[in-house]
Amino acid sequence: MLNTIKNKISALSSDFNSELARLKHRKNLPVLEERDRLILDTLKKDGVYVTTLTDLGLSSTSELLKASYYQLSRMEKANNQHLEEKWPQIHTVMGLPEFSTWGKEQRLFNIIENYIGLPITFHGVHLRKDFPSNNQFGTLLWHSDAEDRRIIKIFVYLNDVTEQTGPFEYIPRSLTPLLSWNYYQLYYKLWQSRYLGINDEEVKRVIPKSAWKSCPGPAGTVIFVDTKNTLHHGTVRTEERPSLFFCYTANPPERPELCTQYWDDTYPRAELISSSDIEKVSV
Repeated sequence: MLNTIKNKISALSSDFNSELARLKHRKNLPVLEERDRLILDTLKKDGVYVTTLTDLGLSSTSELLKASYYQLSRMEKANNQHLEEKWPQIHTVMGLPEFSTWGKEQRLFNIIENYIGLPITFHGVHLRKDFPSNNQFGTLLWHSDAEDRRIIKIFVYLNDVTEQTGPFEYIPRSLTPLLSWNYYQLYYKLWQSRYLGINDEEVKRVIPKSAWKSCPGPAGTVIFVDTKNTLHHGTVRTEERPSLFFCYTANPPERPELCTQYWDDTYPRAELISSSDIEKVSV
């Protein structure tokens, strides 16, 4: 009991210091382009903003896509047809310049620093395939991530995502404000699950399905999301979904040990590729 109290006091003190640092850093936040204020305001309101690579118009997008499709073509075929639960196939691609250059675009950094409110760090990027599933498990359960107090992850769809492909889905933060009854009910259920996740039926008892926000979209759809403070999940699917996951937190994050997976050997590393190989890929 004494250790529990000490840990709680330490956590509250750490949270207070983080908020104080955020207040002090406010005058140093980068100036945003006018077109990006909508992204920031929407993130603050609902925790998610959906756009496209075309609308973002970043200069490194063409190279990112070519490298993504080339690396997808080199992924080994998953031997999981016999499994009831088909876990995602993930490759770490942070070491490849086509991915890290896009993830470090200054415009993205400016948006994310304004949202997080502190100096930020880009941890890395995963190239990921999610497979068909008949039931909820893993990230198909509703959950929140734990790397930091505020986290921005950017998801990029690499194929057209329909209901069959399992779009990203979330509960708008405006429906679960801090200290509200909805917030308490959902996050209490999450705590009861030991933060492994809760299923659709449990969420429906608090937030009706009609209020959930699904994010289908064509290849090139981009989703900014605060995965700590926005309850979210991937939906059950009948078709494969390839995508990119970019991860950003404050520098340093609250739990740095959870961030190493984006650049270390937790998952297979994609091999460096020559520019001539990339140029052979049509986007």
